[in-house]
Parts: sequence; structure tokens; C-alpha cells
Amino acid sequence: MAEKFAVKKGDKVIVLAGKDKGRTGEVVSVLRDDRRAIVSGINMVKRHTKQSQTEEGGIISKEASIHLSNIALQDPKDGKATRVGYKHLDDGRKVRFAKRSGEVIDI
Repeated sequence: MAEKFAVKKGDKVIVLAGKDKGRTGEVVSVLRDDRRAIVSGINMVKRHTKQSQTEEGGIISKEASIHLSNIALQDPKDGKATRVGYKHLDDGRKVRFAKRSGEVIDI
């Protein structure tokens, strides 16, 4: 069975450790095998690329992945870092909720 992760693509997260500590961004993708995520505008690195037929060469800035232990979901109520819990609603759906405020994250 596949492992469950607290963050999904499109979630707003806060960086807990590293050079971008305290900054927020949106998860672009989750690399499940490596337990890492790519967050927009976070952990920017420079890549020296050779010119190709379709792209211009030069120094390009792009996002590098960040480990899932170094990011936390942003609480929808107050915007601070929160842990994630799971609960079943009356209609039978299993949803994520913010443990800080109790607010449901998945709608």
C-alpha cells in the first residue's frame, strides 16, 4: 500500500527549516519516492544550461525539491504552521483537518 503524506499538490505550506525558513508557497509537485516536494518560489537554485533548439542557454533559476519534514501545512484559519489529522464526515468522506484550529482542509 502506498504511504500517505500530509501535503498534496496545490497545498499552501510554510518552510520550517533551511535558507527559506518562514516563507510560504504552494506545492507544485510531490516526489513520493524521495519524500520531497517542489514548492513555488522556495529553495531556488541556479542552473547553467546549454542552448538547445527550443530553449535559450544561460543561467536559469528554478525550484529545487525540499524534504517533506522541512515543510508544514498552513492553517486555513490563521496562516500558521499546523499538523494534519484525518477524520470521517457524516457523508462517509475521509478528509484532512488542521489540528491547530480543527478546520477541514479538503472540501
